[in-house]
Amino acid sequence: MTQSMTTSAKQAAPNTSSHDRILLAAKQLFAQRGYENTSTVAIARQAGTSESQLMKHFGSKEGLLEAIFERGWTQLAPAMAKAKEEESPRARLRALLETVIGGLEHDPEMLELMMLEARRVRREGNQVLVTSGFLQLLRLTDEILAQAQQAGQIRAGLKPEVIRSGLMGMFEGLVRDLVLARRTGYPAHYSRADMMSLFEAVIASMLK
Repeated sequence: MTQSMTTSAKQAAPNTSSHDRILLAAKQLFAQRGYENTSTVAIARQAGTSESQLMKHFGSKEGLLEAIFERGWTQLAPAMAKAKEEESPRARLRALLETVIGGLEHDPEMLELMMLEARRVRREGNQVLVTSGFLQLLRLTDEILAQAQQAGQIRAGLKPEVIRSGLMGMFEGLVRDLVLARRTGYPAHYSRADMMSLFEAVIASMLK
């Protein structure tokens, strides 16, 4: 456990509920150690509470991970919705992507969790963890692309769902490599502006 993480948990303790302290501690530990390598006992200890309180609030470690993602997406939701106010589908799509990239840039722990732990296969039932917040991002993207299609702005031969999946896959790949660069020195030396330049070029090739 790093000193900064310990200090953060202690600072949060007097002013926050056990629910929020658990979320903070879990987010820090998952990002640092990984989900599988973090025990509920360690989370409760860092949060200054008990494992029984963790289970009471979240049901399981997996439920806690899902709650972390949901909170992250909830914080981005107002800005994502505001992207729909842009004048054209292209501008709306660009604003939506920039909002998500910017939000993750200002929350490095969430960025690491989202890229390395999100949509992980659940142990029971082989289901994949897809949070409602991520689904909201997909719905907003599909809505914007549907508007572009109705306006005749999607280039011939391209389907909206293919565009959406391509953009999401590109986004995840770019951010994943940034995380790997931080952790391992992986060769991914680009900025948020570089990412947006790529997205703008790709969007321009698909939307008129």
